[in-house]
Amino acid sequence: MATPVYDYVIVGAGSAGCVLAHRLSADPDVRVLLIEAGPRDRNWKIHVPAAFPKLFKTRIDWAFHTEPEPDLDGRRLYWPRGKVLGGSSSINAMVYIRGHHRDYDRWRDLGNPSWAWDDVLPYFRRSQHQNRGASELHGTGGPLHVSDQLEPTPAALAFVAAGEELGWPRNDDFNGPHQTGVGLYQVTQKSGRRCSAAAAYLTPVRQRPNLTVKTGALATKVLIEGQRATGVELRTVFGSRRLYAEREVILAAGAVGSPHLLLLSGIGPSESLRRHGLPVVADLAGVGRNLQDHVLVSVVFRTREDVGLDHSETLGNLIRYLLHQQGPYTSNVCEGGAFVRTVPDRELPDLQFHFLPTAITDHGFGEPTDQGINFGPTLLRPKSVGDISLRTSDPTDPPQIRANYLHHPADLKVLMEGVRLSRRLAETQALSAHIDFEVLPGNDTTTDEEIAAFVRRSAQTLYHPVGTCRMGPAAELSANPEDGLPPPVVDAELKVHGVDGLRVADASIMPEIIGGNTNAPAMMIAEKAADMILGK
Repeated sequence: MATPVYDYVIVGAGSAGCVLAHRLSADPDVRVLLIEAGPRDRNWKIHVPAAFPKLFKTRIDWAFHTEPEPDLDGRRLYWPRGKVLGGSSSINAMVYIRGHHRDYDRWRDLGNPSWAWDDVLPYFRRSQHQNRGASELHGTGGPLHVSDQLEPTPAALAFVAAGEELGWPRNDDFNGPHQTGVGLYQVTQKSGRRCSAAAAYLTPVRQRPNLTVKTGALATKVLIEGQRATGVELRTVFGSRRLYAEREVILAAGAVGSPHLLLLSGIGPSESLRRHGLPVVADLAGVGRNLQDHVLVSVVFRTREDVGLDHSETLGNLIRYLLHQQGPYTSNVCEGGAFVRTVPDRELPDLQFHFLPTAITDHGFGEPTDQGINFGPTLLRPKSVGDISLRTSDPTDPPQIRANYLHHPADLKVLMEGVRLSRRLAETQALSAHIDFEVLPGNDTTTDEEIAAFVRRSAQTLYHPVGTCRMGPAAELSANPEDGLPPPVVDAELKVHGVDGLRVADASIMPEIIGGNTNAPAMMIAEKAADMILGK
């Protein structure tokens, strides 16, 4: 049997990969292969918004863990990542945030022309179907539905009112002209159902004859002849196989998967590759470096009555959802939000709140009380940087993840202020009427030392790893990581330095993490990458 040859081979059918498959296969003369290690998105819990915590640590979750984190009491943190069509957009909280406008201007200033806010805005608009209608900043007619929440809980509405009591401006559009303020998040949902990247971009075009989607296929190596990528080696239940690309191989496996596959393919720091017995195809010291992530703590209060979601998992509510797509099951669980400055004269917000109208903690596995609320203060602009490296040369072994959370002392200070602000919110008239007592960290945690200890023992990822294949000009390839950013991996067109026919197009290319949730930016990156690939 002849070995299939495609024009483009895309590795990873997550937030970016589904976008690329949709856009590249729009030309019927272009043959596109999309590879996904996980299964199809048939699990019903994917499509019911409030059910997403039940997807963690299942067969559709990579369920990574970090190495022991030195500044978090040596804990190994659990990292859920989607292993299914749609990737992490199939298991996330559906919050639609683009980040601050100046984030992208900063990317440009770091040597990446055409990545400023004015350059990326058209791609955010193109991807979007904003249910409020089109505007200068929002688009309609795109694949990704962005909606207001159908039935926000009383607790979430009280959170917004509490923020206003503290003097925070009401913000009904965190993706509008201004990010600062308090409000309800918009969500990637369509008529009460999750609108993942797979649902938005892939499902409508699955029948295109020029698009092949392979699930249950683990990419183990990028095939390289000379200095050109020619295809991908796969491992399935039927064994190993090689598939070839005439034009390009595009990695869209995310901030963990993309650098891991590059390293397995001999692209990365030469010393590390040789240590694992791998040939050096391209000595790129920046592969796996520059890892950045948002980290949060759970500040939990018990409520006197049920004003949220803690007792909403009933047969009646499930029937209501199945029949009408209404009720608590439409909740994205993370309903309320705020962007604030912990230091008044700081240029950009450095703290984000992810308000949960429920007492759950630890990714949904912890319930410190029977009913309550969780403020979820989140470090928005971390100064601490980590890395991803090979554990072994076996592609089935997960990589080593060192996030280095809170290694920079400024990061700890922001989260400590987040705890204090959560308490101030709880004391407002809007919320205090509902609150019984503080559960986490607890009333006995009062001094700076005690609050810092609480943060270190309880901080968790907010699921936004980026930066491990960061973009930057070739002139910076000899940069010293001690002097700032590590050397780049891709250029401003997302082409891997030193290897022809190979690009990376996902959140790993971010030179700096954006100030907000990273799912919408990952799709924007893929939208822009598709135009670059097609010469537009």
